[in-house]
Amino acid sequence: MSLSAEDMDAIWLTLKLASLVTVLLIIVSTPIAWWLARTRSWLKGPVNAIVAMPLVLPPTVLGFYLLIFLGPQGAMGQFLLSLGLSPLPFSFEGLVVASMLYSLPFVVQPIQNAFAAMGSRPLEAAATLRASPWDAFLHVALPLAKPGYLSAAVLGFAHTVGEFGVVLMIGGNIPNETRVISVQIYDHVEALEYGQAHTLSLLMMVFAFTILALLYSVQKRHNTTTSSSWL
Repeated sequence: MSLSAEDMDAIWLTLKLASLVTVLLIIVSTPIAWWLARTRSWLKGPVNAIVAMPLVLPPTVLGFYLLIFLGPQGAMGQFLLSLGLSPLPFSFEGLVVASMLYSLPFVVQPIQNAFAAMGSRPLEAAATLRASPWDAFLHVALPLAKPGYLSAAVLGFAHTVGEFGVVLMIGGNIPNETRVISVQIYDHVEALEYGQAHTLSLLMMVFAFTILALLYSVQKRHNTTTSSSWL
Protein backbone atom coordinates (compact mmCIF):
# COMPACT_ATOMS: atom_id res chain seq x y z
CA MET A 1 0.00 0.00 0.00
CA SER A 2 1.35 3.44 -0.93
CA LEU A 3 1.97 6.23 1.53
CA SER A 4 -0.59 9.03 1.77
CA ALA A 5 0.22 12.73 1.78
CA GLU A 6 -0.35 12.77 5.54
CA ASP A 7 2.08 9.87 5.95
CA MET A 8 4.75 11.71 3.95
CA ASP A 9 4.21 14.86 6.02
CA ALA A 10 4.68 12.82 9.21
CA ILE A 11 7.85 11.21 7.82
CA TRP A 12 9.44 14.52 6.86
CA LEU A 13 8.48 16.11 10.17
CA THR A 14 10.00 13.15 12.02
CA LEU A 15 13.25 13.38 10.05
CA LYS A 16 13.40 17.13 10.65
CA LEU A 17 12.83 16.63 14.38
CA ALA A 18 15.37 13.80 14.71
CA SER A 19 18.04 15.69 12.74
CA LEU A 20 17.69 18.88 14.79
CA VAL A 21 17.55 17.02 18.11
CA THR A 22 20.65 14.98 17.23
CA VAL A 23 22.71 18.06 16.35
CA LEU A 24 21.63 19.92 19.49
CA LEU A 25 22.22 16.89 21.70
CA ILE A 26 25.74 16.36 20.36
CA ILE A 27 26.53 19.97 21.31
CA VAL A 28 24.87 19.81 24.73
CA SER A 29 26.12 16.32 25.59
CA THR A 30 29.81 16.93 24.88
CA PRO A 31 30.60 19.02 28.01
CA ILE A 32 28.38 16.78 30.15
CA ALA A 33 30.09 13.61 28.91
CA TRP A 34 33.55 15.16 29.26
CA TRP A 35 32.89 16.17 32.85
CA LEU A 36 31.37 12.79 33.76
CA ALA A 37 34.29 10.91 32.18
CA ARG A 38 36.98 12.87 34.01
CA THR A 39 35.56 14.15 37.28
CA ARG A 40 36.07 12.56 40.68
CA SER A 41 33.44 14.71 42.33
CA TRP A 42 30.78 13.12 44.50
CA LEU A 43 28.27 14.75 42.18
CA LYS A 44 29.16 12.31 39.41
CA GLY A 45 26.76 9.67 40.73
CA PRO A 46 23.73 11.95 41.03
CA VAL A 47 24.41 13.58 37.65
CA ASN A 48 24.78 10.16 36.01
CA ALA A 49 21.48 9.13 37.57
CA ILE A 50 19.71 12.26 36.30
CA VAL A 51 21.07 11.73 32.78
CA ALA A 52 20.00 8.08 32.78
CA MET A 53 16.51 8.62 34.23
CA PRO A 54 14.75 8.63 30.82
CA LEU A 55 15.97 5.04 30.38
CA VAL A 56 13.76 3.82 33.23
CA LEU A 57 10.99 6.43 33.49
CA PRO A 58 7.78 5.73 31.56
CA PRO A 59 7.65 8.24 28.69
CA THR A 60 4.23 9.42 29.85
CA VAL A 61 5.65 10.37 33.26
CA LEU A 62 8.39 12.49 31.70
CA GLY A 63 5.90 13.95 29.24
CA PHE A 64 3.42 14.78 32.00
CA TYR A 65 5.91 16.74 34.10
CA LEU A 66 7.31 18.48 31.04
CA LEU A 67 3.77 19.46 30.12
CA ILE A 68 3.32 21.03 33.55
CA PHE A 69 6.75 22.70 33.59
CA LEU A 70 6.51 24.08 30.05
CA GLY A 71 2.78 24.91 30.16
CA PRO A 72 1.25 28.34 30.82
CA GLN A 73 1.08 27.70 34.58
CA GLY A 74 4.55 26.15 34.82
CA ALA A 75 7.80 27.90 35.69
CA MET A 76 9.17 27.85 32.14
CA GLY A 77 5.79 28.68 30.65
CA GLN A 78 5.43 31.71 32.94
CA PHE A 79 8.95 32.84 32.04
CA LEU A 80 8.24 32.60 28.31
CA LEU A 81 4.95 34.47 28.73
CA SER A 82 6.81 37.26 30.56
CA LEU A 83 9.02 37.59 27.48
CA GLY A 84 6.00 37.79 25.21
CA LEU A 85 6.58 34.26 23.86
CA SER A 86 4.13 31.39 23.61
CA PRO A 87 4.46 28.33 25.90
CA LEU A 88 6.15 25.34 24.28
CA PRO A 89 3.52 22.55 24.60
CA PHE A 90 1.74 21.60 21.36
CA SER A 91 4.44 23.15 19.19
CA PHE A 92 7.39 21.84 17.20
CA GLU A 93 9.77 23.66 19.55
CA GLY A 94 8.19 21.83 22.48
CA LEU A 95 8.81 18.53 20.69
CA VAL A 96 12.47 19.47 20.30
CA VAL A 97 12.89 20.18 24.02
CA ALA A 98 11.04 17.02 25.08
CA SER A 99 12.92 14.86 22.58
CA MET A 100 16.27 16.22 23.74
CA LEU A 101 15.52 15.29 27.35
CA TYR A 102 14.15 11.87 26.43
CA SER A 103 17.08 10.98 24.14
CA LEU A 104 19.78 12.54 26.34
CA PRO A 105 21.22 9.29 27.78
CA PHE A 106 21.48 7.72 24.33
CA VAL A 107 23.87 10.51 23.32
CA VAL A 108 25.71 11.28 26.56
CA GLN A 109 26.63 7.71 27.48
CA PRO A 110 28.40 6.67 24.23
CA ILE A 111 30.43 9.90 24.25
CA GLN A 112 31.19 9.51 27.96
CA ASN A 113 32.36 5.93 27.41
CA ALA A 114 34.58 7.04 24.52
CA PHE A 115 36.21 9.76 26.64
CA ALA A 116 36.67 7.34 29.56
CA ALA A 117 38.22 4.64 27.35
CA MET A 118 40.69 7.18 26.00
CA GLY A 119 42.33 7.58 29.40
CA SER A 120 44.55 10.45 30.44
CA ARG A 121 47.80 9.47 28.70
CA PRO A 122 47.02 11.11 25.31
CA LEU A 123 46.19 14.39 27.03
CA GLU A 124 49.31 14.18 29.19
CA ALA A 125 51.38 13.62 26.07
CA ALA A 126 49.76 16.64 24.44
CA ALA A 127 50.52 18.72 27.55
CA THR A 128 54.22 17.80 27.35
CA LEU A 129 54.18 19.24 23.82
CA ARG A 130 52.82 22.50 25.29
CA ALA A 131 49.34 22.08 23.91
CA SER A 132 46.71 24.09 25.75
CA PRO A 133 43.80 22.17 27.31
CA TRP A 134 41.52 23.47 24.56
CA ASP A 135 43.94 22.40 21.81
CA ALA A 136 44.35 18.99 23.43
CA PHE A 137 40.59 18.57 23.58
CA LEU A 138 40.03 19.62 19.97
CA HIS A 139 42.96 17.83 18.34
CA VAL A 140 43.43 14.80 20.61
CA ALA A 141 40.29 13.98 22.61
CA LEU A 142 37.69 14.61 19.92
CA PRO A 143 39.42 12.56 17.17
CA LEU A 144 39.96 9.65 19.59
CA ALA A 145 36.30 9.81 20.66
CA LYS A 146 34.98 9.79 17.08
CA PRO A 147 33.50 6.25 17.32
CA GLY A 148 31.61 7.31 20.43
CA TYR A 149 30.23 10.33 18.62
CA LEU A 150 29.13 8.18 15.72
CA SER A 151 27.30 5.79 18.05
CA ALA A 152 25.74 8.72 19.90
CA ALA A 153 24.51 10.35 16.69
CA VAL A 154 23.02 7.12 15.36
CA LEU A 155 21.34 6.14 18.63
CA GLY A 156 20.08 9.66 19.32
CA PHE A 157 18.61 9.99 15.84
CA ALA A 158 17.01 6.53 15.87
CA HIS A 159 15.60 6.96 19.36
CA THR A 160 14.04 10.30 18.47
CA VAL A 161 12.44 8.78 15.37
CA GLY A 162 10.83 6.06 17.49
CA GLU A 163 9.40 8.26 20.26
CA PHE A 164 5.71 8.12 21.02
CA GLY A 165 4.66 8.73 24.62
CA VAL A 166 6.63 11.91 25.19
CA VAL A 167 5.81 13.49 21.84
CA LEU A 168 2.11 12.71 22.23
CA MET A 169 1.99 14.25 25.72
CA ILE A 170 3.91 17.39 24.75
CA GLY A 171 2.99 17.82 21.10
CA GLY A 172 -0.45 16.34 20.80
CA ASN A 173 -1.53 15.52 17.26
CA ILE A 174 -1.26 18.61 15.07
CA PRO A 175 -0.71 17.99 11.33
CA ASN A 176 2.56 19.41 9.96
CA GLU A 177 3.45 20.64 13.45
CA THR A 178 3.64 17.75 15.92
CA ARG A 179 2.22 14.69 14.14
CA VAL A 180 5.30 12.46 13.77
CA ILE A 181 5.45 8.90 12.42
CA SER A 182 4.63 7.16 15.69
CA VAL A 183 1.55 9.35 16.21
CA GLN A 184 0.49 8.81 12.60
CA ILE A 185 0.63 5.03 13.11
CA TYR A 186 -1.49 5.44 16.24
CA ASP A 187 -4.04 7.46 14.24
CA HIS A 188 -4.22 4.75 11.57
CA VAL A 189 -4.84 2.06 14.18
CA GLU A 190 -7.52 4.13 15.90
CA ALA A 191 -9.26 4.57 12.54
CA LEU A 192 -8.91 0.81 11.85
CA GLU A 193 -6.73 1.62 8.84
CA TYR A 194 -4.51 -1.38 9.38
CA GLY A 195 -3.08 -1.35 5.86
CA GLN A 196 -1.61 2.12 6.29
CA ALA A 197 -0.46 1.23 9.80
CA HIS A 198 1.30 -1.87 8.43
CA THR A 199 3.07 0.20 5.78
CA LEU A 200 4.43 2.78 8.21
CA SER A 201 5.27 0.16 10.85
CA LEU A 202 7.18 -1.93 8.33
CA LEU A 203 9.04 1.17 7.23
CA MET A 204 10.00 1.83 10.86
CA MET A 205 11.16 -1.77 11.33
CA VAL A 206 13.35 -1.61 8.22
CA PHE A 207 14.76 1.72 9.41
CA ALA A 208 15.54 0.35 12.88
CA PHE A 209 17.22 -2.78 11.49
CA THR A 210 19.30 -0.75 9.01
CA ILE A 211 20.43 1.74 11.64
CA LEU A 212 21.42 -0.96 14.14
CA ALA A 213 23.16 -3.10 11.50
CA LEU A 214 25.15 -0.06 10.37
CA LEU A 215 26.07 0.81 13.95
CA TYR A 216 27.26 -2.70 14.79
CA SER A 217 29.20 -2.90 11.53
CA VAL A 218 31.02 0.34 12.24
CA GLN A 219 31.73 -0.67 15.82
CA LYS A 220 33.11 -4.04 14.69
CA ARG A 221 35.34 -2.37 12.10
CA HIS A 222 36.62 0.08 14.71
CA ASN A 223 37.33 -2.70 17.23
CA THR A 224 39.18 -4.68 14.56
CA THR A 225 41.25 -1.66 13.59
CA THR A 226 42.02 -0.87 17.21
CA SER A 227 43.09 -4.44 17.91
CA SER A 228 45.31 -4.50 14.81
CA SER A 229 47.03 -1.27 15.84
CA TRP A 230 48.19 -2.94 19.05
CA LEU A 231 49.77 -5.90 17.22
